[in-house]
Amino acid sequence: MAIKKYNFDFKELTLDLPGLQAILGYPESPLPAPFDDYLLEALDFASQLTDIKACSRIIEDFQFEPSKGRLVADGRAFLVGKTVLKELRNSEELLFFVCTAGKAISEKSALLLMGDDPAKGYIYDQVGIFLTEAAGDRMQQLIQEELRPGQKATNRYSPGYCHWDVSDQHHLFALFPLAPCGVTLTHSALMNPVKSISGVIGIGKEVSYRDYPCALCLSLNCIYRRVKP
Repeated sequence: MAIKKYNFDFKELTLDLPGLQAILGYPESPLPAPFDDYLLEALDFASQLTDIKACSRIIEDFQFEPSKGRLVADGRAFLVGKTVLKELRNSEELLFFVCTAGKAISEKSALLLMGDDPAKGYIYDQVGIFLTEAAGDRMQQLIQEELRPGQKATNRYSPGYCHWDVSDQHHLFALFPLAPCGVTLTHSALMNPVKSISGVIGIGKEVSYRDYPCALCLSLNCIYRRVKP
């Protein structure tokens, strides 16, 4: 079981600050006080994190079952749905991954949300979400750089989005040693730390990288729908 591990420094990540500001309700104007200070504080907190990580595993033993909207990888059936299956269909390899911003920012945002200043907690929470996605973007960039000549990679797809059953998190985590990157699952397939993502990327000579097909997705809580209408 060959596992590739990545450790990220905050300085090498690119946060989508315009998107973050849009989520906070100010897409075209500066944040008013005290929210501007809250954001600076949260970004400073994020800049000191040392547990931003990712790990990946390439699976070559897989089959697609289009009529069932599923793929079978390493003997495990994933109900990815027809949308994701279509994006992966020309893959020669599947790269499964787990990526996390770590427990510190998850715990900090949760503590603030339950305390006397939930507005600050919300900003920490959103910074954590965008930080996790920035780590995922950096991981994907490194994966692109590591591809063999002629190979390409798809976008990344995660359980819970594009009609992929979130319960498949259990199958995905079974592809890794216990608690990959320090991330564990609850019985209901939620990740801990919560500022984590997991999923799959297709690799092959005939695959394409495409933006997320938001028009086909019914999820109203997806970061990509909110930031990229």
